[in-house]
This record gives sequence, structure tokens and C-alpha cells, in this order.
Amino acid sequence: MEHHEHTHTHSHSHHHPTQITKLFVIGIILNASFVLIELIAGFFAGSLALITDAGHNFGDVAGLAMVLVAEKLSKRKANSKYTYGYGKTTVLVALANAALLLIGVGAIALEAILRIHSPHIVEGKTVSIVAFIGIIINGLTALLFFRDKESDLNIKGAYLHMASDAIVSLGVVISGILIIYTHYEWIDTAMSLLICVVIIWSTFGLLKDSLRLSLDGVPDEIKIEKIRHFLLNIPEVADIHDLHIWALSTKENALTAHLLIKEKVGDDFIMHIRKELTHHFNISHTTIQLEASDSTFICEQKC
Repeated sequence: MEHHEHTHTHSHSHHHPTQITKLFVIGIILNASFVLIELIAGFFAGSLALITDAGHNFGDVAGLAMVLVAEKLSKRKANSKYTYGYGKTTVLVALANAALLLIGVGAIALEAILRIHSPHIVEGKTVSIVAFIGIIINGLTALLFFRDKESDLNIKGAYLHMASDAIVSLGVVISGILIIYTHYEWIDTAMSLLICVVIIWSTFGLLKDSLRLSLDGVPDEIKIEKIRHFLLNIPEVADIHDLHIWALSTKENALTAHLLIKEKVGDDFIMHIRKELTHHFNISHTTIQLEASDSTFICEQKC
């Protein structure tokens, strides 16, 4: 006997989905404007650090745009070809965003290494002023996503990226000031390499989480042993096998399990399990197969 239950995920978000969309749009506009400012200023000031940061910020803008597209796709209903719908696009976007950032870092690091042998004249004052603007813009954008950062992997990724960008901009301000007083142009190149390290560090977690979800691994916030313990402590349950948990999107999780039961149970038994999994473990899709403990049937999928 198999039961399938579906409910909406218990969310900790404080904003309505349309408000989240507006936040992403505001973030895109703010950061796209700053990318243009950084590119122009970096070119005329001869600053690789500014151009590096502009490239990073452009990656963030592209990432925010991809999240918006994925969010729209995830709202589409399931059909005969995509029976779970399109929620997984949000996971793929998170993975693509992390991968693009790391590719960009590689190109920037290569340019920085080449500049070590032929340093360019850098206008420290311009670098500092533009980077200071970056601190304000990136800081404000990070604040937009602060309240909802624990409710969705892509929102968390946006928050982490913007917060790290503000720190990076602070580093560029410092390098500009140092260049003004020391006239050591190599400081700009060194700062661009340091920025690359910061980007790699801030992106690694997003890459690891999105890669896990894309491979149908158990979401990081879910502890499978706690769920197993919960199910085994239900009086009617003798044993459990084929317990699988994976992400349908960056917001929704699914579970399937085979429960060996000691006695006949009714629909209220399944309803209790569903409600507990939804409210305490953030599982929105539950499929449970019940097997009698005294049955001669041996599940071939047992694992």
C-alpha cells in the first residue's frame, strides 16, 4: 500500500514571492549601474583591481537575472514530461552561477599574474572613490536579502555574494589609498589576486551545496538520521528502508520511504507523518510505501 502526500513547504521567509522578485530587480539595477561605473573608471585609472571587481559584479548581476528566470520557470505546473515541474531549474542556476564565478576568477588571476611583470600606472584616488561607492551599493543590496537568506539557496547565495563584494570593495579602497601614498602600482595587482581568493572562498560553499542538490543529495539543512529516528520511534513502525530525501528546488524537498508496520493503520497514520515531516523537517512532498511486518513479500529495492 502506497501513500503520496503533498503540501507547500513550511517557509521561514518574511516576504511574499512578488516582493522577493522586486528585491532581485532592485539588486540587478543597482549592481548593473555600478558595473558600468567600475569598468569606465577602471579603464581610465588603469586599475586591474577595479576591472576585476567589475567582472565579479557582472557575474553577480547575471546570477541575479538567472535566478529571476529560474523562479519564473519553477512556478510552471508539472506535466507528462516533467512530472515534478521545473523547480530544479533553481538548483541548476545556483550551480551555473558558482561555476561562472570560478571561471571568471581564473581569467582575472591570469591577467594579474601577467601584470606582475609589466605593472601599469594606477590612479589611486579614482580607485578609492569608485570602490567606496561599491561598498555602499553592495552593502545596500546585501541588506535587501538579509531577512530571507535562510529560506532559499539562491537568496542566500545573493546575500553572501553582495556581502563579500562589500568587503572586496573595502579592500580596493585600501589599495587605492596605499597607492596614493606609496606610489607602488603593484599593490593594485596584489589586491586583484586577493580579491580572487575572497571570491573563491565565498563561492565554494554555494558550489558545494548546489552540486549536492543537482545530484539529488540530501539538502544540507536536513539531517537524515533525525528523520530516520523520528520514523523508527513511531509505535506502529517496526523498521524502515529505502529512505530517500532530495531537493525538488532550492525551496522544496521530497521524501520517499518504505515503512515496515506492526499492525494495520489508517489514513490518520499517514497524515500524522506528513504533518510532522512538513513542519519539523521541511519536507513538502512525501511518498510512503507501507509493508506488513509479517508479510512474506520481500521488497527487491530494500537498502
